[in-house]
Amino acid sequence: MGSDPRKPSLWPALIGAALLMAAGWLAAQGGTRALSAAVIAATAGLLLWLPKLRQLRLPRQQAEPPAPPPDATELLRLQTLLDHLPAAAWLLSGPDQLTPLSQRARRLLAPGAANSPEALRQQLLARAQGQQAGQLVIDTERGPERWSLALQTLQFDGQALTLLVLLPLESALEAERLEAWRQLVQVLTHEIMNSLTPIASLAQSASELDDREERQLALDTITRRAAGLRRFVTDFRRLSEAPPPQLEVVELQAVWARLQLAVAPAWVARGGQARFAVQPPTLLVRADPAQLEQALLNLISNAERATQGLAAPELRVEARLTRSSRLRISVQDNGPGVPAGMEQQIFLPFFSASEGGRGIGLTVARQLVHGMGGRLRHLRPLEGGASFVITL
Repeated sequence: MGSDPRKPSLWPALIGAALLMAAGWLAAQGGTRALSAAVIAATAGLLLWLPKLRQLRLPRQQAEPPAPPPDATELLRLQTLLDHLPAAAWLLSGPDQLTPLSQRARRLLAPGAANSPEALRQQLLARAQGQQAGQLVIDTERGPERWSLALQTLQFDGQALTLLVLLPLESALEAERLEAWRQLVQVLTHEIMNSLTPIASLAQSASELDDREERQLALDTITRRAAGLRRFVTDFRRLSEAPPPQLEVVELQAVWARLQLAVAPAWVARGGQARFAVQPPTLLVRADPAQLEQALLNLISNAERATQGLAAPELRVEARLTRSSRLRISVQDNGPGVPAGMEQQIFLPFFSASEGGRGIGLTVARQLVHGMGGRLRHLRPLEGGASFVITL
């Protein structure tokens, strides 16, 4: 039997509810991308839900009357939630019909915010028509501000709509920069003072020592400390003077063959194994081959230190395409993994979670990958160990 056309469909309300639940889950994940997706899901859910609230009825029961429609208080609550989204949100419902959905969107177009509200409006329309999400710079009375623009198209009652959501990036990026500088200064101070303090102390006492052997021991210690400080400065220069990448088409299977020849025998000699895989074998990438190999060697060296003392150490280096056609390279080991709470610190210059580490391998690897337009991040596999993933 066909459905009764007089009965309103429950699908928009059900889809709207699912989108609202998805928004709550995404918001709990944290991060700018998750929050942006949460705002889009919440806005889409409310847009689907609001027009149907007045029509929605519970299924008729044989002995019970139909349920009353939602009251105005519930409708007002949902409209208030939409208006107070923690982002600037607009709805594009025509070629140039851009309607603000949140207070933040209206404030951004009001005097005292964007220098030219009309220029911002035209910029948003052009981005929406070209489906160009990403960073957006807005000239405000406080100066240029960076925002993240997310777009979502949907069909409602036969009409094509586009949601535009802007999230501010400036304050978050500034806080991250300040925290990075604070941590870097703390590490630099720690390393330099660790060398200069004993040097100053020994230099003062060496002149007062009468015993020739004791004086020579003090001078030797000063020499070693000075050499350590020189290595530290050299490492710092390596971090700050990385050459720009020379990009070319690279055959990953050839890179993997060279890496396996260079590192696999050492893993076998330790009673373990090192596996390298490329899927498909003909996979190509545009990168700097020398810098890509150096980044991978740094990650492999990090895995080697992490698995010291294991009877059967394992290394897996794999490359494959993601569903979005991006290259994903993973370097995984079966060691103890990164200690909890240190996931962000491990990329800090001169910070090492392992004894004897110099703390520059991961920093250099991330810098090289970033220079080639990629991203390096740490993942915690379910089976244990550590996994570092490069996306290009």
